[in-house]
Amino acid sequence: MSLLVDTSVWSLALRRDARHDLPEVDALRAALVGADQVFTTGFILQELLQGFAGPRARGQLVEQLAALGFLQPDREDHIEAAEVRNLCRRRGVQVGTIDALLIQLCRRHDLTLLTTDKDFRGAAKHVEFRLWER
Repeated sequence: MSLLVDTSVWSLALRRDARHDLPEVDALRAALVGADQVFTTGFILQELLQGFAGPRARGQLVEQLAALGFLQPDREDHIEAAEVRNLCRRRGVQVGTIDALLIQLCRRHDLTLLTTDKDFRGAAKHVEFRLWER
């Protein structure tokens, strides 16, 4: 399986007092040591870096995430992400701009989204993409 790991999961996994009973964090750890491919994108990297203090922590995080596949959204991804967001809004589901782009990247690259953010569950009822399930 190939995963796009959302900030919500990375944040939990990287905490000093990380909980070891969360299935999403367990799935991330298993993917990192197993045969699964793990991907990130600029928005996720930026959100993670904004949550860390100090250049040492920043440097370590950048180095660790450099080993992952890095997705660059293109013009068509942004167009399709707007359509994802508009479709969800018409169906009464609020999806943020970045979340819509993450959904689109999963669709384009045939990835499963690993997240703890429940907003994606609502979107999955109206937009076809793979959402990790326990």
